[in-house]
Amino acid sequence: MTGMSLQEQFGPIDIYVFDQLLRGNIAPGMRILDAGCGGGRNLVYLLREGYDVFGLDANSEAILSLRQMAKHLAPALPATNFLAGPIEAMPFPDSFADVVICNSVLHFAATDAHFDAMVGELWRVLRPGGLLFCRLASTIGSGPDLVFEPIAVPGSTRHFLLPDGAEWYLVDEAMLLGLTQSLGGEMVDPLKTTVVQAHRCMTTWVLRK
Repeated sequence: MTGMSLQEQFGPIDIYVFDQLLRGNIAPGMRILDAGCGGGRNLVYLLREGYDVFGLDANSEAILSLRQMAKHLAPALPATNFLAGPIEAMPFPDSFADVVICNSVLHFAATDAHFDAMVGELWRVLRPGGLLFCRLASTIGSGPDLVFEPIAVPGSTRHFLLPDGAEWYLVDEAMLLGLTQSLGGEMVDPLKTTVVQAHRCMTTWVLRK
C-alpha cells in the first residue's frame, strides 16, 4: 500500500462500517453482501483486499458503475456478483453471507410491510453466526431543536417529514429492540445514534444471528 492515500485505500466508506473492520467483525475470508450498495462506496477496501464481495441495488446504473470499479479493483470477481434488484426479494439463497451490510437504505421503505420484507430478507440471507450491519434514520435523539412531523402514508405508521422536506420511514429504539428479539438476534453493539444538526438522526443497528 506504499504511496496509497487513505482515501484511495478505503474510498468513501461509512465510518461505522470502518469501525466494524477495525474491530475484526468484518475479516478476511468472509463473504460480504452489501444490500443497497449503490455505486459501492463501502466496498472499495473489501474489493481491493480480495474479499468475496456481492452487491445488490435497485438502481441498475449504480450496479453498472460498481461492476466497472470491481473489474479494476478485483478482476477475478464475476460481474454477476453485482446485481440490480429489490432488497425485499433478493436472489441469494438462505444463509448466503457472513456479513450483510445495509447502509442508509431502510428509511426509504414505502410501507410497514415493505420495511418488514426488507429486514426479513436481510436476515434470511445471513448465515447463523453472521453479522447484520444496518444504518438507518430514526427518531432517536430528536427533541425541541429537531422535530419530525408524522405524515399520513397509506400502509405506513412510521413516515415523518424531515426538516429538509424529505419523507422518510423512521424507526425508534423500542421498534429496533423489538425487531432484535423477534428475529432472535443478539446485539453486537448498543444502538448508536448520530444527530445531524437540524436535519436527521442516523442510528447504527448491528446484530449477530
